[in-house]
Amino acid sequence: MSTLYPTILLCVYGFFSNLRPSEPFLTAFLMGPDKNLTEKEVVNEIFPIWTYSYLVLLFPIFLATDFLCYKPVLILQAASFVVTYSMLVKAQGILAMQLLEVFYGLATATEVAYYSYIYSVVEPAQYQRVTGYCRSITLLGSAAGSLTGQLLVSVAGAPLLCLVVITLASSVVAFVAPWFLPMPSKSLFFHKGSDSEQQGASQQSGRSHMGEAEDPESKVPLNIEDVITVPRTAEEATRGRGRVAEVLWMLWEDFLQCYRCRPLLAWSAWWALSTCGYFQVVNYAQPLWERVRPSQDFAIYNGYVETLSTLLGALVAFAVGYVRVSWEVWGELALCAFSVTMAASIYVMDLVGNIWVCYGAYILFRVTYMLLITVATYQIAASLSMRRYALVFGVNTFVALLLQSALTVGVVDNVGLGLDIYPQFLIYGSYFAVIATVFLLAGLYKLASGGGSKPGVPADDDGETETDSLNRDSPLHDISKS
Repeated sequence: MSTLYPTILLCVYGFFSNLRPSEPFLTAFLMGPDKNLTEKEVVNEIFPIWTYSYLVLLFPIFLATDFLCYKPVLILQAASFVVTYSMLVKAQGILAMQLLEVFYGLATATEVAYYSYIYSVVEPAQYQRVTGYCRSITLLGSAAGSLTGQLLVSVAGAPLLCLVVITLASSVVAFVAPWFLPMPSKSLFFHKGSDSEQQGASQQSGRSHMGEAEDPESKVPLNIEDVITVPRTAEEATRGRGRVAEVLWMLWEDFLQCYRCRPLLAWSAWWALSTCGYFQVVNYAQPLWERVRPSQDFAIYNGYVETLSTLLGALVAFAVGYVRVSWEVWGELALCAFSVTMAASIYVMDLVGNIWVCYGAYILFRVTYMLLITVATYQIAASLSMRRYALVFGVNTFVALLLQSALTVGVVDNVGLGLDIYPQFLIYGSYFAVIATVFLLAGLYKLASGGGSKPGVPADDDGETETDSLNRDSPLHDISKS
């Protein structure tokens, strides 16, 4: 199958589904004359529904995406975006906006299908390149949407409703693309390809997450010597169980093996903890800005801020692959230092009542997160097969959403404390300060105990480790950055 056709369609879909001029002005739109909602209604009653919906839908969507071979779930995501922004244009009232958040949670949960689809229709040799195209085009679409929205508001004086209509039109264009994608014949779990295809895909997955400027020591082996592979024949796997039960059992075994690896567990812990806090800060930054500089009285520049933070984050994420750092030795201390930076950014946003300072702190916060999440992805993916990477990514995201839901119930939702926006951000800053303290202690303990030895790599089902496979087929210095 030609790589060009599905790649173009995926890029078209990725660009237009992320082209959302209304996104940086959502809070201002909801609290403006079009919807006439109060800050408390938006922050404490409407926004939390997205978190709960995302959490509830993530695992079943994860399995359904693979079972249905990606394309139907991509169409479902596109339809969810259309419904979301149609409701944003027409619907009124708190209940309607809460239902809108449910559909947006569905659209977010189905995002896994966008990147997973690539594996099913593209040859492993092309996976790295196509992944780079698709990831880049989504960032470009997001930045273009934010910049377009800001220019329309600041230069053309367009009403915010106009931005929502443009976002809806962009979603309708995106909705067309998935229908023309070829239907995959294989997937990672339920519809596996041949053994040679699986092996090639695993090797390419490892390559796609390694930076070419990193030395071998900088790649955390994410494994331990005492990982035990549970032998299981095909007959034992399928006896007395259906296909779904078999896949669940396979995922459970992979889960146990992966998370016995202490370095992988450490990076995954930071991933889940920081992603939880990142979601909260990004979700509720606009209400904070609205409090500092009300959009009804002053010009706001949220679109420029989102554009700049997205582009700078992408640039830093690209550049970090060329930085020589022994993450195995200094990983925890680096996570501590950058977590302190994120905590300080949030404190500044919360305590300094100046919109320009808030904007700057927000940009620093987002860029720092995008840098570290890129490093975490490299370290986790470098020694895992594609199947196990998908599992670890799903588990880490689920844990992040579980923590975020707990934080939302306790701090934001009226069921819990239902705090004002300023105390919320004080708690979020303290949350990252706790993360920094945990990783400071872990880093000091590692240095004091002479950590940094290189343990073994978790083996795949055939007994061969991912690192063995990579070293056999491709010299480390020949691996290019994704």
